[in-house]
Parts: sequence; C-alpha cells; structure tokens
Amino acid sequence: MSYVNAAGPHSCLTIKMSEQQHILERVRAAIKSVPAIELHGHPIKLAYVDGALTIEGEVADIAKKKLCLEAAASVPGVEGIVDRLRVRPATHMGDREIRDHVREALLGEPAFADMAIGEVDREKRRTVREPPGVSAEITSEVHEGVVTLTGSVPGLVEKRLAGALVWWVPGVRDVVNGLAVDPPEAESEAGLTDAVRVVLEKDPFVNDAQIRVRSHMTSVMLSGLVPSESECHMAELDAWSVFGVDKVINRIQVHR
Repeated sequence: MSYVNAAGPHSCLTIKMSEQQHILERVRAAIKSVPAIELHGHPIKLAYVDGALTIEGEVADIAKKKLCLEAAASVPGVEGIVDRLRVRPATHMGDREIRDHVREALLGEPAFADMAIGEVDREKRRTVREPPGVSAEITSEVHEGVVTLTGSVPGLVEKRLAGALVWWVPGVRDVVNGLAVDPPEAESEAGLTDAVRVVLEKDPFVNDAQIRVRSHMTSVMLSGLVPSESECHMAELDAWSVFGVDKVINRIQVHR
C-alpha cells in the first residue's frame, strides 16, 4: 500500500523548522552547561540553516569565546560554524589605533626580523618593512576591531606567535589567523607545546620559568607555581590565544 502526503511540502518545511529549532535549543543548552563561559550580561544570538550554525555576540575574553565555540561544535547536527563571536576589548580603540599597535608588535618581535611586514589600509596594501631576499611576510588588516593576518611564515610556531601578539593588543575583538606555513608543517603535540612555551616566554607579565606546559592533541595543561592570581589568569589566557588550542587545563598554583 502506498501513501501520499496530503499535507504537501508545507508539512516537510514544518518538520525541517522543528528540527532546526531542536538543534538550536541543544546548542543553547550546551553553551549554558559550561559555567566558565559566563553568559550573564553577554547575550549570544544563534541561527541554524542546513547544518551551519551562526554564533554572534560578545564575550569577556578569548577563553570564553573558544569554550563557547567548542560547546556548540559538540552538538550533533552542527556541521560547521560561522564565527561572529567577538571579545569585549580591554580598551576601546579605533581601527587605526589598533593597526598602529599591531604594526609595532610585529615589527618589534625579533622572531620576525627577517620577514616582510605589511598592512592594509582602506583596501590598499602597503609594505612597512621588506628585508632583502626574504619570502616570508605577515600582512595585517583591521576591520571593526577584528584583525586578519595573511601571508606566509616558515613555521607553525611563528604563525601562532603572530596571532598571540595580536591578541595582546588591548582593543582587538578577534583575530583571524590566515597565515600560511611554507614549507607546510604537520601539526604535532610537541609543536603546540613549543608554541605555548614561546608565547609564555614573550609575555612580560608571566614568569615562564615557573610554568610547565604539556599538550595532548589540541588540549594544553599548565602547571607550576606563580605568586598571584592575576599571573595565573594571564598565563591561561596566553595559552588560549595560541592558534590550534581548543582546551586549557589550568593547574597552576598560586603561592603567596
């Protein structure tokens, strides 16, 4: 016996909308289930269409941003995420001021001394520094507090360091790290550990000698002793700022 759907295509549309609403509810529940995200006072908008979830809003810091994205990605049915989640800036700056700080950070980093540095201003690229005979370059562009990095660097450590340095600029709301690695380098736990160690070493407010770093896949565990809660928190945010880190386990102890 055959059956005909007398309700027609509108019934299918209703079912589809119901499924989408169900996934959105599961995403909201997944995000709320992570207390560290602290959504109070930070409303987040969600939209879901054909497997793609759009997340839009503002959170307090990069840790909460990544935790939110990971919680959403864990929900069955979410096949991709359009990330429009921004971080509340520590200091409000215009794009021009952010661009100036990003330029200074990249130019002042010894690891990039042999690389070309460029920036995009009003859709026009200009070279800030171009050492002779180099192929590596980092170009930055700022739009509404979001910094996009493009170009190529010789290793994943350099890519991750560049992203972390930009995250440290107080007015930055997000970093899109589009730097290519040339020649290509395979991801590894040892490489991720090295990158986090380098970033901790570069932070003048963190005594990296007192902190141990271990990595497992995309998770990083920090341990050791520091003299203050603020240093403990800064070390954790440093780890979160590293490209490729999806989870940070902070076991650093504060010893006053």
